[in-house]
Order: sequence, then C-alpha cells, then structure tokens
Amino acid sequence: MINFFYETNIVKPDESSVQSWLNRVVDSESKTIGEINFIFCDDEYLLKINQDFLNHDTFTDIISFDNTLGNELNGDIFISHERVIENASVFKVDEHEELRRVIVHGVLHFCGYKDKTDEESDLMRTKENEKLLMFHVEQ
Repeated sequence: MINFFYETNIVKPDESSVQSWLNRVVDSESKTIGEINFIFCDDEYLLKINQDFLNHDTFTDIISFDNTLGNELNGDIFISHERVIENASVFKVDEHEELRRVIVHGVLHFCGYKDKTDEESDLMRTKENEKLLMFHVEQ
C-alpha cells in the first residue's frame, strides 16, 4: 500500500499514476510493497526532522526512514516540495519530473541502493533514470 500525506499546500501528484508506476518499479527490482508513506512537506518541516533524527542542520529534498523486511518495502519518505521546485530550476527540468525523481530515489533506497560514495551515487542516478523511463510506459 502506498499512502500520500500533505503537510503543505502543493499541487498534488496524480496518485494513481504514481502508485501504478511505483508498483512496476518495485516489481522490476524483484521486491514487493508493504506500506510506503510519502509525506510532502516544506523546508522547515524537513529541516526539523533532519536536526532531530539525523543531527544534520541543513535543508534537504528527501529523508527516508527504511523499515523494509526482506523483500517487502516499508517505510516513510519525507519530501520537501520547496527543494523539489528549487532543484527543478537549478537542473532545468520540469517540476513534475523532478518530483518523480525524488519519489523514486526514496523507493530505490528501500531497494538497497545507497548514495554515500561517488560510485554509489552514479549507480543511484543510473537507476533513477532507468525507473523514470518506466513512468510513461503503460502496462
């Protein structure tokens, strides 16, 4: 089950399309979805989580709390809509595309992909791009 929660006023993504896409993404990684919660928030909301739980005093676009059990993906993914908008501007991409990138980034973390080293980041970016292409594929 994929849940969407909104702690800020944003233009909501098409939840049905995102759910369908993420089901295909997760299946392509030979995983299943248990319960994944997406919480869309603002910078201040996510900064507080970053400070309280990770001891980081910086803005970020995403924080994921992974509760995966074996191949069943479970967890909470917090996304700062303000960071998504800014990143879209910086990288000169559509805001919806950047939002999908951040969404799939969180799910890929639950699949076991990391991004702490350059090598891990390169693989994560490759996987993001691969999974983004799946968004527009009808099954």
